[in-house]
Amino acid sequence: MSVIQTIRNKYGKIAGAVIAIALVGFIISDARNGSFGSFFGGRDSDVMKINGVKIDPKEYSARIKEYETLSMMYNKVHSLDDAGRAQIDEQAVQSIIEEVVIGEECDKLGIQTSEDERKEMIYGPNVDPMIANFTLEGQPIFINRETHQFDATIIKQFEKEITEQAQKVDPQGKYREQWETVKKYVTRRSRINKYRIMLSNTVNVPFFVSKHTASDQGAMAAIKYVKVPFSVIADNDVKVSDEDIKDFMGKHAAMFHADEPTRSIEYVSFEINPSSADTARVLTALAELKNDFVAAKEKDNKNFVNGKTDDANAYTEAYLNKKTFTSRYADSIMEAPAGSVYGPYFENGGYKMTKIVDKKTLPDSVKNRHILVLTKAQGNDIATDSAAKMKLDSAIAELKAGVKFDSVVQKYSVDDGSKDKGGESTVTLIQRPGVPKEFGDFIFEGKTGETKTVKVSNDNFAGYYYIEIMEQTGIAPAVQTATIVKNLAPSDSTVNAIYAKANEFAGRNTTPELFDAAVKKQSYDKRIGDNVKVTNFTITGLGPSREVVRWMFGHKVGDISAVFQLGQQRYVVAKLISIADKGLVPLSPANRPQIEQKIREEKKADLIAKKYSGSLDAIASASGQQVQQSDSVVAGGGYIPNLGFEPKVIGYAFNNGLQLNAVSPGIKGMGGVYFISVLNRNVTPLPTDQNMLMQMLGQARYNQQMQLMNGANQVIQQAIVKKAEATYNVDNF
Repeated sequence: MSVIQTIRNKYGKIAGAVIAIALVGFIISDARNGSFGSFFGGRDSDVMKINGVKIDPKEYSARIKEYETLSMMYNKVHSLDDAGRAQIDEQAVQSIIEEVVIGEECDKLGIQTSEDERKEMIYGPNVDPMIANFTLEGQPIFINRETHQFDATIIKQFEKEITEQAQKVDPQGKYREQWETVKKYVTRRSRINKYRIMLSNTVNVPFFVSKHTASDQGAMAAIKYVKVPFSVIADNDVKVSDEDIKDFMGKHAAMFHADEPTRSIEYVSFEINPSSADTARVLTALAELKNDFVAAKEKDNKNFVNGKTDDANAYTEAYLNKKTFTSRYADSIMEAPAGSVYGPYFENGGYKMTKIVDKKTLPDSVKNRHILVLTKAQGNDIATDSAAKMKLDSAIAELKAGVKFDSVVQKYSVDDGSKDKGGESTVTLIQRPGVPKEFGDFIFEGKTGETKTVKVSNDNFAGYYYIEIMEQTGIAPAVQTATIVKNLAPSDSTVNAIYAKANEFAGRNTTPELFDAAVKKQSYDKRIGDNVKVTNFTITGLGPSREVVRWMFGHKVGDISAVFQLGQQRYVVAKLISIADKGLVPLSPANRPQIEQKIREEKKADLIAKKYSGSLDAIASASGQQVQQSDSVVAGGGYIPNLGFEPKVIGYAFNNGLQLNAVSPGIKGMGGVYFISVLNRNVTPLPTDQNMLMQMLGQARYNQQMQLMNGANQVIQQAIVKKAEATYNVDNF
């Protein structure tokens, strides 16, 4: 103890000073990388800047969470996969930019949302559509049960329940959080929507445009044609030089203009797939279970399956017929004898063994009508057994006395689901396990016209049904099965081996030359991910791949990445091949093949047009093609039946400079060169009656304006994002 006390006395002040200095250093270090990073000269902690407006990580994260919450609510899903989350994250970024830029314009124009407007959007009879369609757990909340229509009066009642009765109806606060998220979003977006509506309402379609469109839509031509595909000339016979590429990019500069900086990569993907050893392991496990599975008693099948299967939903007591048994092995399973086990067989990512528990001939659906009286509901006793039975006996007596079934149902039955339908309901065979067993057994195994009183009982629900079988349809053989599923997934050793292979590739091939040589030597499938923006969360071909995007925007051309793991599907090693700043995109290994192909097609089109001439029959014979005919070429369309999108061909078909039955020069199309001959041109004249003409053009003009207004709404966001001065801190996304 004396040694410890001496240290305390002698070095206590020194230790305190050291600790104080360390704390100050820690605080400064944290500040440099945190909210005060720019003040202390550290890295910028903001996620992005739009027209000088900073978006910090807290706001960005809140917006991402908001979009994910809204997406799950309105798409009625409980979770998002990686692909869905990546798509929403990209939408959230675009939305943030839109709101900042349009918000600035709204400020200039004085466009605001007043408190009265806010209340009207959320609580009034004409609420915002997102409020009207508000759902919880996939169920609409503000629907009147009697009218089945939206009812604004329910909104205040709902708010009161989740506030004053939170411990009972919303103990986790989940519903309140979702409701506040929707209200906040609707309020914030209201003036953005005003601005967009204002712009879209400036759309105008002059009458002369509508008249011209109507004339085009009434014009039709019939043509004969020969299509000479580009493939008649081999690619090797058409050379593309660097000068050709330079000229092409100069003439088509708009095609190669980037609104944002982009990056492109080449990559090798190492797919994480099960090995043959993994397959053998699964098949061995099923083989060891097969004899015990056959021997299991009928009452033990459920426990046996649930204790051995990888699929929690594998066991169901439903009977399946050919209509509802969707397995590709359904016929073989249905033909197997009861008590036998079919399999193993591979289906939906796993190996399965199916036991045929029972075989019967059953209807596919049953229409019935019934009266229900209860002794217990939601676990609470509500009537004695004798009282309930007496009530049902009274109902049956009235039916036998001639009282109509629907009247008796209204008087006695407590089944709200069928009460408004005279007690009628239809149950399909696949739905049978969802109804009380005694009810299902009678309607499916009884006969049409039979009636019966059945008693049902479980922990939460008990009572009596009086049932009449009205109609049984689709009577056919059916089977009840029990299935054990063993998912075929790569084992840890398989995953480790695949990772080792990817890691070795990345470690050995650290230069572009080594990367390309290894790909060629080992016959890897090298792929391209091009035109990737800093705001992207996915790369075409790779799916969700945000970490790869981050790497791309932090490295230089020629750099080779470490191994990326993308979900549970693959490992990826990438090579950065192109960096393009905002403006003209440079030629790169990513875009060169596409450019060369376009140039090659132009050169081939010229060669084909010069090579073939004469009649269509002569051109067809010389090129090895056929003369074909299309009788419904519409002037106002872009597509031709059997040809596809060929606007140049349509233009020639209605060009009066091309005489009827003459052969056109070669027309470069989407997939080849066309030589056409116009057989006839028919134009439906517009009405001569001015009132009828104006009425027709008025409707056409309205339709065009609505179409353009919808289109304007879609492109406003794109145009705003394109014009915004946005910078991104890729490390903080």
